[in-house]
Amino acid sequence: QVQLVESGGGLVQAGGSLRLSCAASGRTFSSYRMGWFRQAPGREREFVGYITPSGVNTYYTDSVKGRFTISRDNAKNTAYLQMNSLKPEDTAVYYCATGPTPGQYTYWGQGTQVTVSS
Repeated sequence: QVQLVESGGGLVQAGGSLRLSCAASGRTFSSYRMGWFRQAPGREREFVGYITPSGVNTYYTDSVKGRFTISRDNAKNTAYLQMNSLKPEDTAVYYCATGPTPGQYTYWGQGTQVTVSS
């Protein structure tokens, strides 16, 4: 069992930055891919990106490429989502997720709200 807790959300002006954290319990954190997702009001949940267990490789959806960076610190059981050049359309609840099978996200955090004002 893995428990995930996101933090770092808040209100920021367009063009600003935020860094989200995802703290994980359990000793398997370093073995699992970590994903980030978001869900805006009235919209379906959207995949943002992921980072491989070693942290060497990352993947991002097109809408955030060049602006968002996913990283992880396996010694701290924590993953991060650095968000720069934020836009109002980035407003959403952001979730981290993980699981033992790459591409299948079994465990989810509770989400953290990010609001970008214009």
